[in-house]
Amino acid sequence: MEPYLICLDLDGTLLTDEKVISPYTKEVLTHLQQQGHQLMIATGRPYRASQIYYHELNMDTPVVNFNGAFVHHPKDAHFEPMHEVLDIDLSKNIIESLNDYGVTNIIAEVKDYVFINNFDQKLFDGFSMGNPKVETGNLLHSLTESPTSILVEAEEFMIPRVKQMLTRFYAENIEHRRWGSPFPVIEIVKQGISKARGIDYVKSHLGIDRNHIIAFGDEDNDLEMIKYAKHGIAMGNGLDELKHVANQITHSNNEDGIGRYLNAYFQLNIPYEETVKSRI
Repeated sequence: MEPYLICLDLDGTLLTDEKVISPYTKEVLTHLQQQGHQLMIATGRPYRASQIYYHELNMDTPVVNFNGAFVHHPKDAHFEPMHEVLDIDLSKNIIESLNDYGVTNIIAEVKDYVFINNFDQKLFDGFSMGNPKVETGNLLHSLTESPTSILVEAEEFMIPRVKQMLTRFYAENIEHRRWGSPFPVIEIVKQGISKARGIDYVKSHLGIDRNHIIAFGDEDNDLEMIKYAKHGIAMGNGLDELKHVANQITHSNNEDGIGRYLNAYFQLNIPYEETVKSRI
């Protein structure tokens, strides 16, 4: 069998709600690696917050971080990374507009620096994974470099309004998508950036035909990836919008949706019920 590339979103997809990879799904993925198939992370997280899972699964592939704004290979110095950033002046203009809308918080990420507009212990702890340099204070003053992404935290009722504003005034320059977890935020990246673009960038490097790409996701930042993949699979806990464009829907992230789908697709015959019972 020709090798497949299996693209894995993290939060709400590969990871359970406890932020771990379940034993069954890990067993299936490891088995597929042994057969010559390749696994790749495609996430909105930065690498510092996804490398723990990269190493847990013993991956040797590029990583799509920041929803495609940063594509790199942790184990291959010869791989040419792709890093797309937002213009600094545009970023500050957007921040001013967001302040006018009274959003709860704004976070900007520049390489391994995290800038948080208003101190919030929950956000501080959440974005401290991987030990970045975290600075709090007015982003209009502290942000001096072009950010990879801007994250917007807002009350639930404000999110559609903020997204509408971003589309109306900045659609030619940015992409914006909602995260469901680990925090309910809107992420802003450079126009044209998506997980699909990141996957397309690396598929020839890996020698994988597009017809042999399987992708799993649950949120609207997975939409382009699910459409792009020959086999785009929505999680049972995913958005309805994503399920409408997916080729198939699998079980939820807490029900080994990835492991059970891949076990059936590749006819691995790894018994699910016995594995689940053995860990209860």
